[in-house]
This record gives sequence, C-alpha cells and structure tokens, in this order.
Amino acid sequence: MTGRRPGVCEMGYSLSGKSAAALRSEVASRMWLANAGHRDPGTCWGVRPLAAHTVRRLAQEACMAKRVLAIGIEPGVADYSTFPQLTPELVRNYIETQLLRLRGLGYEVTSCLIDLDAAAEAAVTAALRDESFDCIVIGAGLREPKQRLLLFEKVLNLVHRLAPNAAICFNTTPADTAEAVQRWIEP
Repeated sequence: MTGRRPGVCEMGYSLSGKSAAALRSEVASRMWLANAGHRDPGTCWGVRPLAAHTVRRLAQEACMAKRVLAIGIEPGVADYSTFPQLTPELVRNYIETQLLRLRGLGYEVTSCLIDLDAAAEAAVTAALRDESFDCIVIGAGLREPKQRLLLFEKVLNLVHRLAPNAAICFNTTPADTAEAVQRWIEP
C-alpha cells in the first residue's frame, strides 16, 4: 500500500497498541453534532455516531506515514575540493544510510538528487508536482559553497511555491538528515 506503513493499517493488525477493531470502536464512540450551528453540545437537539466508512477513513489516515522529500546535489557532480576527506562514494553511502534510517523511523522518503545545471530546477519541479510532502529537507551541499547561492534560492523558491504547506529543514552534513526532519515532523 503506497503511503502507508506496511502491515500496520490492515484489518486485525495493531495500531499504536490497539487492534483495528478497538480503534474503530473508540472512534465510533465519539459523537458529532448533527446541528453544526450549535457550539455547545448541551444545546444541540440531535447527535449521531460516525458512519462506518468515516471510521475506516479516520483509521487509515492515522496510519499514513509522513512524506519527506530529500533534495541534494548528485554526489558524482559535487566539488569536494573544500572537503578532501569526502568522496562521491562516501557521500552516496551517507545519503543512503540516512534515507534508510528515516524509513526505519516510519517516514516515507523520496530522494531528489540534482545536477548543477538547468536540469536541477526541472528535477525539483517534477518531484514536487508528482507527490505531496509533509517536509522537504535540503542538503548542505546545495547551500555551500557560495557559488551555489542562485541554485539554492531557485530550489527554495520552487519548494515555497509548489509545496507551501510542507515544513522546510536543512541538514548540516549528509549524516544528520534524520535529525533535521525530526526537528519539524514526527513519523
């Protein structure tokens, strides 16, 4: 099931320590006011339980993993002159480790590694239009060195325009992406 943690939202599986049946029962026991004009439940004439399809939808929404887009420079095209201890392979391993870590924490993660040319904007635009995200993390390699300032601004403005409701965060190295995301959203 796309967008859901595997095995968690199926009927009969537990959700936060509760069976799906217990969750449905708990949600169904909540009542909503039939007359939305009355703010005080004591003055409302009628109440009714939530419909079964509404209970199922609420249970499914509770299972949705938060979606994260990780934007960074493709390690093979990055300039490592200021960081001689880094190599494209090492950075690629850091990125993969962080993506796996985020997935292990319960996030659904999409990676968007971009080149340093005009194709960068198209790649970010495509990623943002293809899916909806709760958080966008922008890699440190995109913010430094100063020569990348214009590209960084373009990416940031694309994120602002195409994902206005997403939290935006920044890692400081390829090894602290999970911490950056966790500062802004929970799985």
